[in-house]
Amino acid sequence: MSMNRLANPLAPRGLALPEKTSQIKVWVREARGLDGDVVVSVTELVCRKDGCPDIETVIGIMRPGKKIETIRIHKSIADVTSRDLPQG
Repeated sequence: MSMNRLANPLAPRGLALPEKTSQIKVWVREARGLDGDVVVSVTELVCRKDGCPDIETVIGIMRPGKKIETIRIHKSIADVTSRDLPQG
């Protein structure tokens, strides 16, 4: 007998694609020329509110001692390409 589980639609889903998440982090590091001391996070979020995209990939760039830079791409992690990232 299987048990039904309730899924949280707002929960990050990026962990389901660790290879793609790692690749996006590499693209961000290359595009921004980031050092090893900079932390890059990649998360996929689902939104059910009016006016926001159904799904988006949120990239956080955390430089020591600085405000977190956030990049939002209105695509799933699986659909993000290096061309989606702003340069510089």
